Amino acid sequence: MSLWSRVVNVFRGDRFDREIGEEFASHIEEAVGQGRDPSEARRALGPSLRLREASHDAKVIVWLDSLRADAVFGWRQIKKRRVTSAAAILSLALAIGACTAAFRIVDALLLRPLPVSHPERLYALFYQELGADGKFQTYDDYSYPMFRPMRAAVKDQAELLAISYGSQTDVTYGSDDEMERAYGQFVSGWIFDTLGVRPALGRLLTENDDLESGAHPVAVLSYNYWTRRFGRDPKAIGRTFHMGNHLYTIVGVAAEAFTGTEPGTLVDIFVPAMTRDGVALAGMMWLRTLVKLKPGASPGQVREKLHAAYRAYKQEWVKNFTGVPQQFLDNIVNQRVLLEPASSGVSRTQRDYSQALAALGVLVALVLLIACANIANLMTAQATARAREMALRVSIGAGRRRLVQLVLVESGILALFAAALGGLFAWWAGPFVVSRIKTCSNNASTCPPDNPVRLLLPADWRVLGFGLALTLGVTILFGLAPALRASRVQPASALKGGQDPHARRRLMHALIAAQTAFCFLVLFIAGLFVSTFNRLSHHATGFSAERLLTIDAAPRYPESPIFWEQVAEHLRSVPGVENVALAAWPLLSGSGGNDFISIDGEPLSHDMASFLQVSPGWLDTMKIPLIAGRDFRSTDVYPRAAIVNQAFAKRYFSGENPLGKSFSDENPGARLEIIGLAGDALYSDIHKPIAPMAYIPFQSVDKKGELKSPDHNAGTFIVRTSSANPLALASTLRHEVPRARPEFRVSNIRTQQELIDAQTIRERLLAMLALFFAIVALLLAGVGLYGVLDYSVLQRRREIGIRIAIGAQAGDIVRRVTVDVFAMVLAGALTGLGLGIASVRYIETLLYQVSATDLSMLALPSLTLLLASMLAAIAPVMRAVRIDPVEALRSE
Repeated sequence: MSLWSRVVNVFRGDRFDREIGEEFASHIEEAVGQGRDPSEARRALGPSLRLREASHDAKVIVWLDSLRADAVFGWRQIKKRRVTSAAAILSLALAIGACTAAFRIVDALLLRPLPVSHPERLYALFYQELGADGKFQTYDDYSYPMFRPMRAAVKDQAELLAISYGSQTDVTYGSDDEMERAYGQFVSGWIFDTLGVRPALGRLLTENDDLESGAHPVAVLSYNYWTRRFGRDPKAIGRTFHMGNHLYTIVGVAAEAFTGTEPGTLVDIFVPAMTRDGVALAGMMWLRTLVKLKPGASPGQVREKLHAAYRAYKQEWVKNFTGVPQQFLDNIVNQRVLLEPASSGVSRTQRDYSQALAALGVLVALVLLIACANIANLMTAQATARAREMALRVSIGAGRRRLVQLVLVESGILALFAAALGGLFAWWAGPFVVSRIKTCSNNASTCPPDNPVRLLLPADWRVLGFGLALTLGVTILFGLAPALRASRVQPASALKGGQDPHARRRLMHALIAAQTAFCFLVLFIAGLFVSTFNRLSHHATGFSAERLLTIDAAPRYPESPIFWEQVAEHLRSVPGVENVALAAWPLLSGSGGNDFISIDGEPLSHDMASFLQVSPGWLDTMKIPLIAGRDFRSTDVYPRAAIVNQAFAKRYFSGENPLGKSFSDENPGARLEIIGLAGDALYSDIHKPIAPMAYIPFQSVDKKGELKSPDHNAGTFIVRTSSANPLALASTLRHEVPRARPEFRVSNIRTQQELIDAQTIRERLLAMLALFFAIVALLLAGVGLYGVLDYSVLQRRREIGIRIAIGAQAGDIVRRVTVDVFAMVLAGALTGLGLGIASVRYIETLLYQVSATDLSMLALPSLTLLLASMLAAIAPVMRAVRIDPVEALRSE
């Protein structure tokens, strides 16, 4: 008989058995027809049952047939216990779904190789320098003049790629009224050829497009953007658009799979690096460097050559500094170059969220273990109830392997249903979590609220393989121990009802201890994350964010501060506007500037002070108190006047009144007289302490004393509105800015509160998800505890009935029912506490002003777990004390 026929026979069921029966009946009929006695013919043929089994086994694949039979029986058992099975499937589905969702995000962000040729030969270039705290800090920002000699140094062994940080930018295909936002990126012209990316339409950038500054303003669209913006219209090739101060022509569309080299950012538009404004400035650190090794090249040798070229450049560069502390210069020269594998790309999102995702992955794994322990307890209880059935199977010849298979198949069915539901949950949960993550642009330390992570989450063979492996793993986790215990059943003891129940209770109690330890650990870590978010959310900023709107604007060409003030004056006349001021950038936007300073002609300080250009009235608009002195006037200019904060006075003047005193920065000839003392306010990062701060006039003059435009050709209008909802004026103000001065464009409008909220996006995500998993873990642990107590009461029903009959009080019954289980809860809690304290050092960078040994951090999970345990024990305990001795003894 062919293999295929034997496989088909496995699934023919009763029909196949009837055919075997008909075959034997035909043999008997044939013998009778030949004149033999029917009874003699049956005896001559042999035992019919054994013959049927032998014939059946010869015509099927035996192991597959037994698996099918066990699956049918397991399905009947699951349907028989619908409520219990549904609870098990739902709890396991939630855990499997959370694990799969976490894997989808981690895989897309950290593990999945870029869709380029030989991604294993791709490396990212970093450098390390010694920070003020004595620890090495790692950076990846370079200038183009720094990039060129490094590329030349390794041209025989590797190709270097200059890639800007992907960020949203203004794009105009028509008039400024049709401005839209897109993710743009400046890249080396040879990037596509080096990475082996092919065009989907038109042509891609080449090295000839990237030789001279601004000479070839051409652009390549991503396939995703071409589809979304142009509906895959081939006529998009040849269209032009404004981005920054350049008019670009679209020349091609990249392959569908390629969306850039930054996981977390789907680049829409690629343009040559040489079209970036200020590309040749040595001090402008705007690009990230990727290294593609050539075949046979050694990463170590390439790194040594890059380090030598980098150090030589830095040695020449620091010669331009005068009066700067030698320690600072030595630190620049002694920076170390590192090569890190970048087969999956490199991005700020990876760096900011890798540790957070790892912490969440641990929480998800703990929830999965709790669910597995929960179901293992359930399967153990069910195995006890089926002890007589297992004994009968052994008595009629079932082997240990077959009993293990029987229980594991039932566990596998539960896991498969849970995996199916978990897959649906993961399909929703992955994009939901990603939508809560924000990505950081350029070298900012925070993530703008309008800059969400754009991450592809394909459900391909990688995710499917992980899901299948996870399903198999959890089946073994919660099903193997009960299966092995069931297979060791002793028929004589089980059929007499004499099997020791204490052994099974010990296993269930051990699982309860494990559940409790994992649950305590989840609650403990969740408490740390929630407390961190709470403290950051209530952090005093030093200013008032209520009714405050920030309008980022930039003229087409550098404009005098007088024109900026004209726009501000026009905005003050808009109904609903209470006050308007100017600043180089908003507070807590992630932007910042700092410089060394000199007090009264002394050498420059070893540390830096922060600087911010502001207009008269800015302090009042921000509601930052002016403690002494005066505010800026329209005649005040940089570098002649400054207002400092209390931290500045404390650091550089030992807390004395700084009014009338002066200091200078690195600007030759600068002498800034301190005209005011302001209250402390947070500057660029809510996680950092108050920095020494110097506010300087928005108006600045050159060496000739003439007004000059802002250094960055951009600024922010700070608008305090009379409306409780400042965004209600956003649309109006967006149109009023160019109405005041047509050359000005609004690039972004945000509330100040949005900028503050953006500082805690990671902490909010961690707190939200950790709290969710803590609730799930608590529910699962509570259900598991309830199941064990209920099983204990059921198994000890006769004992409890006798104790009640001879006068035992309710308190004694409660103690006897709960003492063992609660002892395991206590042991698990202590174990979880130890694990929690030990694990804090791995997540301390994610915490803010929170100590693992704080009484509140220890008390909260302990009290929560105690309350959940007491609630879970109520129903079993009530059932125990209400046992009727007569009924209990009669049932035995």
